[in-house]
Amino acid sequence: MNFIKLSMVALAIASNYYCMAQVSNAEKDSLYIEQVENRTEPDKVLHAEPLYIDLIRDLGARKGEKEWNIGLGLTDNLRFDSYEALIEYEWAPIDRVGLEVELPFTFYSPVSETPRQSIPSNRLNSIKLAAQWSFFVSEKLATSMALGYINELELADFRNFKSPYIIGNVFNPFLVVAKRWGNNFHSLIYTGPLIEQKFNSENFVVQYDLNTSFHYMITGTRNFIGIEFNKSVVYNDFDLTIRPQMRIGVADNLLIGIVGGIPISRENERLSSFLRLIWEPGHKKH
Repeated sequence: MNFIKLSMVALAIASNYYCMAQVSNAEKDSLYIEQVENRTEPDKVLHAEPLYIDLIRDLGARKGEKEWNIGLGLTDNLRFDSYEALIEYEWAPIDRVGLEVELPFTFYSPVSETPRQSIPSNRLNSIKLAAQWSFFVSEKLATSMALGYINELELADFRNFKSPYIIGNVFNPFLVVAKRWGNNFHSLIYTGPLIEQKFNSENFVVQYDLNTSFHYMITGTRNFIGIEFNKSVVYNDFDLTIRPQMRIGVADNLLIGIVGGIPISRENERLSSFLRLIWEPGHKKH
């Protein structure tokens, strides 16, 4: 009988602890969302944004927000390895408008006995300038939408870096739609055409991108785990890369994103990895 009583007491304590933990987790999520959304400033919805196809500032950006990003990546291209590096600065000069400047580099290393002359030359790929306007932000629907534009001035590689230094231009309008489901689950669609013009040719190459992502944000934190599906179509050629990823908060204003790349239909590319360091200067802990 004593054993039965002790079991009932233990069960009651465990049940009470479980309920308290559930309430605590729910409260943590609500408090964190409260920090981002329910302020006197313009509405803003907390979204988990993808790490590889990065947005131009947060959706629903508020004036004064700013962020530095440093990215490092490695891709196996069968005959050579390519190393990606980027530095970007993004800021919001006014509410709901984000601007960005990015310098992306690519460095190449031959694999096995591949002659170095047969692989691409190292290069500063381009100078990228971008803008994004969040035209719809609804805290009630936990949904945000934005229109944006990226202009990319393509530069000659280091092997041929002489006049003309600028060899082409890429026009990239895009649409973003993001939705949070409950407190923890997030989805996002990023889509638009890339129109490439080489100045030594009258032809234009049009690529259409459709990028979808799904994330789970860890309770009461800025950390998340998720996946991106990066899809592109050029003429009749379809490419898909799956990118599992996670984001970890190192400090209140410092985050690290880790991304893997698994190509499904790319003929000359194998596995890849990407690391993004995110620093928000002036970010204050609430």
